[in-house]
Amino acid sequence: MSEPAGASHTGFSIPPELIQALRAARSITALTGAGISAESGIPTFRDSQTGLWANYDPRQLATPEAFAENPQRVLDWYRWRRSLINQAAPNPGHLALAALESRAPHFTLITQNIDGLHHLAGSQNIIELHGNIHQLCCSSSQDHGLHLWSDEALPRCPTCNSLLRPAVVWFGEALSPAILQRALQAAQHCDFFFSIGTSGIVEPAASLPFVALHAGATVVEVNPTSTPLTSYAHFHFPSPAGQFLPQLLQALD
Repeated sequence: MSEPAGASHTGFSIPPELIQALRAARSITALTGAGISAESGIPTFRDSQTGLWANYDPRQLATPEAFAENPQRVLDWYRWRRSLINQAAPNPGHLALAALESRAPHFTLITQNIDGLHHLAGSQNIIELHGNIHQLCCSSSQDHGLHLWSDEALPRCPTCNSLLRPAVVWFGEALSPAILQRALQAAQHCDFFFSIGTSGIVEPAASLPFVALHAGATVVEVNPTSTPLTSYAHFHFPSPAGQFLPQLLQALD
């Protein structure tokens, strides 16, 4: 490509080289982070403590130890977080990614977000690295499947009667090896990669754009601020996803 790595574009001027590469792409992978959810009004993880929860550090609630000590408190906190999320709706960035998937021969959406907004927007091939806040899992065995929230104060696993917990990755826990492997394969085998609304500092997600770069993919970063990826990406657009992605779709047309 004639465009140098790290080239930034303001005013949403989309270079023809980018459009050409995107049109020619047979496999597209997109990684999304908290920024795209914030555009829907969902507070970021560390900024969401208000009201009854203002005195709690999220890092002291989202841990296996906190759940073992006081499962009721942890479940009530997640119920409160779900109530915030349920007031939100997919924004134009979510909808544009779903529309882009419908046009691509192969499209994989990897998200660090647990809010489920990509599902609501219509995206299909989604890898949720950190789980989904709308689901529960057994606290004793990951093999006992996923469950929906109920009105029970302390829901129990129907298989073993252990407490159910939010099906999300907590501090101190590793990502599912199978899910991480799927994400790595999507990064390794794509020829076009988007990094959208993510700070680029939380591993292992932060490494995925570099995996794609190493494999020869065109990498586009969409983020209002610079990140560790910015100087390496082929294109950087300092823009919210909800503004840039719909214009990208128009340019493709």
